Amino acid sequence: MIGISKNKIGTDFSFTGFKSFGMTIPKDESKKRIRILLSLLIGTFLFLFLPWTQNVRTKGFVTALRPDQRPQTVHSIIAGRIEKWYVAEGEYVQKGDTVLMISEIKDDYFDPLLLDRTRLQVDAKNLSAKSYFEKVRSLEIQIQALKENNVLRIEQAENRLKMAELQVTSDSIRFEQSKVNFKVGVDQLKRAETLYKEGLRSLTDFEQRELRFQEVQASLIAAENKFLQSINARIAAMIELNAIDNDFRDKMAKASADMYEAMSSQYDAEATATKLENQYSNYEVRTGFRHILAPQEGYITRAIQVGIGETIKEGAEIISILPGNAQLAVEMYVAPVDFPLLRIGNRVRFIFDGWPAIVFSGWPQITNGTFGGVVQAIDNFAGPDGNYRVLVVEDPEEQSWPNALRIGSGAEGIALLNDVPLWYEIWRQLNGFPPDYYTSREKAENRKEK
Repeated sequence: MIGISKNKIGTDFSFTGFKSFGMTIPKDESKKRIRILLSLLIGTFLFLFLPWTQNVRTKGFVTALRPDQRPQTVHSIIAGRIEKWYVAEGEYVQKGDTVLMISEIKDDYFDPLLLDRTRLQVDAKNLSAKSYFEKVRSLEIQIQALKENNVLRIEQAENRLKMAELQVTSDSIRFEQSKVNFKVGVDQLKRAETLYKEGLRSLTDFEQRELRFQEVQASLIAAENKFLQSINARIAAMIELNAIDNDFRDKMAKASADMYEAMSSQYDAEATATKLENQYSNYEVRTGFRHILAPQEGYITRAIQVGIGETIKEGAEIISILPGNAQLAVEMYVAPVDFPLLRIGNRVRFIFDGWPAIVFSGWPQITNGTFGGVVQAIDNFAGPDGNYRVLVVEDPEEQSWPNALRIGSGAEGIALLNDVPLWYEIWRQLNGFPPDYYTSREKAENRKEK
């Protein structure tokens, strides 16, 4: 029994040992696999809750922020013939440097002394206007002298008129006195004649009385004649006064007409001189246009017109200049569906052509080789291709853009938006939803309001 028991025990022990020995390896591997699977599941689950930065990726190119710093072409203001080049492609020029010289091709400007001849015409017209001005001044002085002389002549004529009127008054009194003397003389003559007839007076007395009467009668006629002369003198004084006024008006009219004619000639000469001055200035400015100058400092990129003796038209493009020291920006275009997501001040990461980069678009913190930017301007209207233009400048808080970066270089932009869990971003991408329109701050404010 004991042996059997032992054997049973041994047999059981062996079987148990064999069972335990045979089943240990599969059980450990299964547990490891379960632990690995659980770890992967937990890691994947936790990974789905990692923050993911939503972004909008688009293509663009490097440009200048200011319009006056972008590449431009230099045009010829006038038509001409190329005579000499002063620069070559690739040279750096300063503002005002001469690029090339052209000559005139219009026969109106062939005269090499055109400016000098025009200046002589201007000077001659100015002298003509000055002479008319002096003539106007002389006539004004003459008119003033006529006025002053007229005042004196009128005063003199008025005095003569007063004297004539006083003379008339005096002569009229004497005439009346002569009339009285004549009447008295007639009465005395009658009394003398009566006394002579009565014999009371002698003939001699009577004849003396007749002689006196003749004297009185002559005195009356003389007084009347003098009175009429004084009246005529007064009329002559009045006529002279009116004649002075009429003569003054005639002379004033003639002098004024001459003055206004001189003024008209003066103004006409001044207008012609001004026109010639304008023409001279145009000729002078046009002469300066024969030398094509650089409008700003920069690099000569391409010569559009080449050769010597080539004729160019007005407004023709001559060369292309790339401004130096321009403030760079990136001009990128976004689709209408992404347009509402962008705001001025949003941050953008760039991958410039020629600068290698390792990009994790959802984790910009571990991205290497990209450069930061800030949205500066957004167009409010779509372009011909239906996309919206966005200008992005260098982010002053991050690494500076490369010094070797040039206008026209390609750039791939990654506009950074909201931070969301990774599972949300996967769900959004699978469903084709756009990125969140509202920012995280706006979402928090909306929650507070609710």
